Amino acid sequence: MTTKTSTARRNVSPLAKVALALVGLVQIGLALAAFSDLWARPATQVRMTKPAWIPIILINWIGPFAYFVGGVKR
Repeated sequence: MTTKTSTARRNVSPLAKVALALVGLVQIGLALAAFSDLWARPATQVRMTKPAWIPIILINWIGPFAYFVGGVKR
């Protein structure tokens, strides 16, 4: 007996699977870049506290962009 989930996965084209994998890798890369920058940057150059940015960066797509746009003092 098959479930809806396994049936739905079989209906996804190989190109769509590759595209989803690339989008996921970009998302992970952005989060890693934000965490790396947060770790290396002095606390005086970061708006809010560093620990407050950790859960924000973990929010898909929005978190890393929010950190780079609004969390880093220029």
